[in-house]
Amino acid sequence: QVQLMESGGGSVQDGGTLRLSCVVSGFTECIGWFRQAPGNERQGVARIHIPSDSADYSAAVKGRFTISHDSAKKTVYLQMNSLKPEDSAMYYCGAERDGYCFSLRAVDYDHWGQGTQVTVSS
Repeated sequence: QVQLMESGGGSVQDGGTLRLSCVVSGFTECIGWFRQAPGNERQGVARIHIPSDSADYSAAVKGRFTISHDSAKKTVYLQMNSLKPEDSAMYYCGAERDGYCFSLRAVDYDHWGQGTQVTVSS
């Protein structure tokens, strides 16, 4: 059984940086980071295929965010640079259900963590 726990959120100024962590218990080959602002659907931000290190990003964050993993620490990170107010949301990590790691759709993921709040002020 996969269990995920996010941390690292906080409040920063426009242009600031944060690094989110997702500690993974159990076996999974694909972890995605998602975000959800009030009244909006959960949106994919980045995903990583752990065996190959292959990663993919949404257009909104490409070039600013980097997803990575540390197998020894069983942790997936999301480094967020050049943060903007529109990045404000609750951030979640999820495990992709089939392991192929081609999707950034929330419907293809489960075992969600409790989330960590990111607030970017202008």
